[in-house]
Amino acid sequence: MQDSPNTYDAPLGGLDWSAWLDAAEGIVDEDGYVERLGRRHAAIFLEEKPTLLVTFETRQVIIEQSQNAHPLGWTMVKALGWSHLCVVCNGDSWFRDRHVYGYFDRLVDDGFFDEFEQVIFYGEGACGYAAAAFSVAAPGARVVALRPQATLDPRITEWDDRYTAMRRTAFDDRYGYAPDMLDAAEHAFVLYDPEIKLDAMHSALFTRPNVTRFRLRFMGTRLQQSLLGMDILLRILAQVSAGRLTSRSLALMMRARRTHVPYLKRVLARLEHEKRHFLVALWCRRIMRDTPGPRFRRALRSAYQTAETKGLAMPEREAD
Repeated sequence: MQDSPNTYDAPLGGLDWSAWLDAAEGIVDEDGYVERLGRRHAAIFLEEKPTLLVTFETRQVIIEQSQNAHPLGWTMVKALGWSHLCVVCNGDSWFRDRHVYGYFDRLVDDGFFDEFEQVIFYGEGACGYAAAAFSVAAPGARVVALRPQATLDPRITEWDDRYTAMRRTAFDDRYGYAPDMLDAAEHAFVLYDPEIKLDAMHSALFTRPNVTRFRLRFMGTRLQQSLLGMDILLRILAQVSAGRLTSRSLALMMRARRTHVPYLKRVLARLEHEKRHFLVALWCRRIMRDTPGPRFRRALRSAYQTAETKGLAMPEREAD
């Protein structure tokens, strides 16, 4: 991948779909290619070897999370020296498109994945579904899927009412039911927040001998953004590559949430909702030793005021 300020660092924001792809092609240049897959999808490939990271991303999330509107995988592979295949969609489609199927068919027929010592698939949400579903094209691959859906086929997941516009989309044909597509994977890691009931229900469908399901309680629906904010997403992928990622190593890395303010606020909101004033006081006092902020200070004062009014037992008050 080129590193000059006029190429790799060139901003791609503010461009429409077609212009964005043209600009990405200019950055990739001789190091890879950009291939349009119908109207809504495209593949962006950068070759470094020997490890290939395959990410599924939407242009909307790319623009939201990247200052330069670059695919997330570009940052990852630049740091790790890997090859990268980004399959990108203009809007959420769960990549249910015959052009995407045909592209992966060609990769298989050409022995593309055999050229790499290791292949890792990654995605979140709809993209996590695609990472699991299309991993079948590279038997022996490793997969990291954040809060993936198993399928949106209403005959299986009629209880998921979040994506009703997708209910007429076929999920029972090729590359369809994501959990079954993982049978050929060496190992897959499914990360999800069990507090989000529907995500947890989808996660349960991924129960397989070669799948590690890991609970990230109170991390919310934007797991990718949280893991990036805690600087551990890159570490997760590096450990996957090294074959060292386990539930224990994930738990150790997740200690970073102790200073991750969005997580701290979500826990506080739950304690306040449940009116657990004693725990609110303990939680806020502990946080404010390292991460002072008005939200926690207000919650602490409110907890003591409410407890005093109702005559509830509380921890001995400290100066705040």
